[in-house]
Order: sequence, then structure tokens, then C-alpha cells
Amino acid sequence: MNIATPLLDWYATLTPQTLGLAARYYAPDARFRDPFNDVQGLPAIMAIFEHMFASTEQPRFVITGCIVQDRQAFATWMFSFGLRGQTYQIEGGSHLCFDAQGRVTMHRDYWDAAEELLQKLPVVGGPIRWLRGKFRVHTG
Repeated sequence: MNIATPLLDWYATLTPQTLGLAARYYAPDARFRDPFNDVQGLPAIMAIFEHMFASTEQPRFVITGCIVQDRQAFATWMFSFGLRGQTYQIEGGSHLCFDAQGRVTMHRDYWDAAEELLQKLPVVGGPIRWLRGKFRVHTG
């Protein structure tokens, strides 16, 4: 078992009921950053996940890979959820740093908010798809 396994197992089974176990996996002053948030401290990190459960339908993480080196890991994942009856999937990765006790001190998510989410939304999707098309290189 590598240093990231307990955390990733928790994510794969995360529910509102298991969210309270976050202190097992995150240091009290851990930092979490994704395309929409940049927070520090366990209460702020838990608030992000509480918001996720409150604002999406059946959110679920599937861990698709993990590379570990010393006290760092990079995990790839698929996040699926519903929003107003529509199902969405976001593919991304997380850079994780761990302290000597195996708790996360830094968690940075990498995913393309425009490609993975915004261009799929009804109102803003059209302009984003148009803009991406303008900048895309067309070969042969």
C-alpha cells in the first residue's frame, strides 16, 4: 500500500456520512486548490465537499491511476455528478503532498473547467465551444 491509498479509497467511497472522516486524511492546516477554490484549513476543505453534496446529484469519484514518489502522489480520476437532471463527467488529476503522519498538506486539482464543464452547460456552452474552435489548429 502506498501513502495515497487510504485517501484515494476514502474518495472512492465518499458520502455525506463519511465526510466527517476528513481529519484522518487531511492535516489541520492543509491547502486545497481547484479551478474554483483556493482554501486553507480543514473546515474550509470540508465546506467545499459539503457544498458539492448540497449542489450536485449523486457525486462520485472513480480513481483511474496513481503515481507515488516519496511523500507526493499524482492521482487521476473521473468525477461524475448530476445537475438539474443532466449527468456530467469531469476528468482530472490531483497533486497531493503528505506529512510524516500520512495526512495531506497540499491538494491541488488540475482539470480544464472550460472543456470538462462550462462548454457542456446550456447557456455558456455555445460561446465557449465557438471560442475553442477559433483557437484550435486544424490539420489536414
